[in-house]
Amino acid sequence: MKKATQPPQLINSISEWHRIFSFAKPGHPLISLIQHADVKNIAADYSRAFAVNFYIISIKKSFKGKMRYGKNYYDFDEGTMGFISPGQVIAVDDDASRDCLGWSLLFHPDLIRHYPLGKNIKNYGFFSYDVNEALHLSDKEDNMIDSLIKNIALEYHSSIDHYSQDVMVSHLELLLNYANRFYNRQFITRKTASSDLLTQMDDLLTDYFNGGKVEQSGLPTVQFIAAQLHVSPNYLSDMLRTLTGQNTQQHIHNKLIEKAKEILTTTSLSVSEIAYQLGFEYPQSFNKLFKSKTNVTPLKFRNSFN
Repeated sequence: MKKATQPPQLINSISEWHRIFSFAKPGHPLISLIQHADVKNIAADYSRAFAVNFYIISIKKSFKGKMRYGKNYYDFDEGTMGFISPGQVIAVDDDASRDCLGWSLLFHPDLIRHYPLGKNIKNYGFFSYDVNEALHLSDKEDNMIDSLIKNIALEYHSSIDHYSQDVMVSHLELLLNYANRFYNRQFITRKTASSDLLTQMDDLLTDYFNGGKVEQSGLPTVQFIAAQLHVSPNYLSDMLRTLTGQNTQQHIHNKLIEKAKEILTTTSLSVSEIAYQLGFEYPQSFNKLFKSKTNVTPLKFRNSFN
C-alpha cells in the first residue's frame, strides 16, 4: 500500500465512489455491494487517501502469506471483516499482486436515517475500531456472514418497490447484530491477550496516580489510556466491558477512588486539597463522584476510621 502524498479526497456519495474506480453504476443510489473478485487493477492515480461520507462493511479472504494481529498471528485466516463510518479516512490498496476475495458493502446514512437503526448505529462501537482491530471470523462465522450477505445481494439486485428499503435495512441490522456477537466471541477467545491488556492498563493507571502525573496533567482520559496501550478507545472499552462488565472510564474512576481512599486515610489534607491533587477543578465534582462510587462522602469515609 502506498503512502498518501495528497490531502484526503472527499467522496460524498456511493455513485461517486463507483465513478472514481470505474465500477458499473450502483443498483441503488444509497447502497452498493461490490465483489472484490470483480475489481481489477486500481490505477496508481487512486492510491491516495479518501474521506468517505458513508458506511463501508468489507470482508477480505484468501490473503497471500501470513496475517498478523499486532505481534501475533490472526486467530482465523478465512475472513477478516472491517467497518468504516462516515468521516473516516481510508487508503485504497492498489497492489496489483494481491490475491484477495470477499466483498464490500457501502451504504449511505440516508438509507437508515428514518429507521431505529439510524439512531442505534452509533452503538456499534466497531465502526470506530482501528484497522488492526478487525473482526477475524471462524469458518462457521464466515459461513453465517456469507448467508446474510447473499440475502442482501438478492434484495440489492431485485426491482425496487415500496418494501425494498424496509427489507434492506432489516438485513443490515441483522448483519450488524451478528458482527457484534462475533466481536464478543473474539474478546473471549483472545482472553489471554485481553487479560494482558487489562494488566497493562492497571499498571499504567497505578503509575499515573502514584507518580504525580495526575497533579501535572489532570485526570487521565480514555483517549490517553487507549493511546498508551496502542488500541482504539472504543475497542478498549468494549473489550473491558466483556471481561469485567465495566468500560475504560469506569476503570479510571475505580483507580481514582482507590487513590482517594488512600489519601483520606493516611494524610490530614482537606477534602478540597485532595480534590485538587487528584486533578479536579472543583471539589464538588470530586465529592459527587466519590459518593456515587462508595455511597458516602469523602469526609464521612475519613471519619469512619476515627
